[in-house]
Amino acid sequence: MRQCRPLLIRPLVVLVAAAVAAAADGGEIRIKDLTNVEGVQNNELVGVGLVVGLNNTGGKSPFTRTYLTNMLQRFGNRIDPDLRARLLNDTRIKTNNVSLVAVTAHLPSFKRIGQTIDITVATMDDATSLFGGELIYTPLTGADDEVYGEASGPVSVDAFNVGGAAASAQKNHPTTGRITNGAKVVRAVCTTIIQNGRARLMLRDPDFETATRITKAVNTWQPLTCHALDPATVELRVPQAYREDVTAFLAAVGALTVKPDTRARVVINERTGTIVIGEDVRLSHVLLTHANLAIFTKESPQVSQPQSFSQGQTVVVPRTEVDVVEEDRPIFEIEETVTVSDLAQALNALGVPPRDLGVIFQQLRDSGALHAELEFK
Repeated sequence: MRQCRPLLIRPLVVLVAAAVAAAADGGEIRIKDLTNVEGVQNNELVGVGLVVGLNNTGGKSPFTRTYLTNMLQRFGNRIDPDLRARLLNDTRIKTNNVSLVAVTAHLPSFKRIGQTIDITVATMDDATSLFGGELIYTPLTGADDEVYGEASGPVSVDAFNVGGAAASAQKNHPTTGRITNGAKVVRAVCTTIIQNGRARLMLRDPDFETATRITKAVNTWQPLTCHALDPATVELRVPQAYREDVTAFLAAVGALTVKPDTRARVVINERTGTIVIGEDVRLSHVLLTHANLAIFTKESPQVSQPQSFSQGQTVVVPRTEVDVVEEDRPIFEIEETVTVSDLAQALNALGVPPRDLGVIFQQLRDSGALHAELEFK
């Protein structure tokens, strides 16, 4: 059996926030924090298994009983067809100590046979908690249906779900757990990073200027060894002095620093009211006013009581008070901003909450006064 073969799995998306934050301070960022080496990636593994030893918190789904029956037969326990039919359909047969789970893991490049990786376990049936359970042997496969890992071990659950007939309490999600070093690598992923004496760096945030600056930084250190193929790709030619030690060459390149050039961007999350404004965001000279409209309603129902010995009935008479208040705000003049601090001060002077700022930014963009990309989450 080959111990190393290519695994075709989509690379995980890596979110980079440190580079943007440091760029806002005017500092330079290491190339290794702005790029990934082509071919170096995490590979997704998945498997389906059983967690046993649960304390009456397991699943009662037909799928759980089916998988349990198949596993018992795989270990040589022959089950009579009539009993098998009852196991699959009779809900009176208890499986409260068993849960059918999905097992997932990320296999990094350069992990070798015999090393271990962490795994995540999540219920696939109606189990209420995995606390105290143990995952029995579960093979983990890649996108090519080859087994790359073998998982097992006690499930760690940082959650609880307790309660009685009238009340209950829950912390986090007790139906998801984790096993540290819970899977052993049984097949290595063949990773190729050097082809024809060249390697490629993939920018995590593609940009023409950033790619150019990386090229200049590398060529200043080792002339004629780097050029940008496009905004997302920089190609490196391994110098003769590093042909026998490519690792040292890539480490040296990664340690070089550049100042990334980021696009002017305003990110708005309307669900949480969070707004992030990039360093290069600029506003043209603009006049802005924002008036808040508040409507207050008050229900004051009154009880109408009939007089004594009358034939009337007691009724509730509705009473509603409505008050509309519109706050007048003066027109505010925003000068052309120079820094993010200036922009923040100008917006704070309007005295509007973050959620209203999202609407203001939309209007500024529509009027052409906002010189930045507007992104909504």
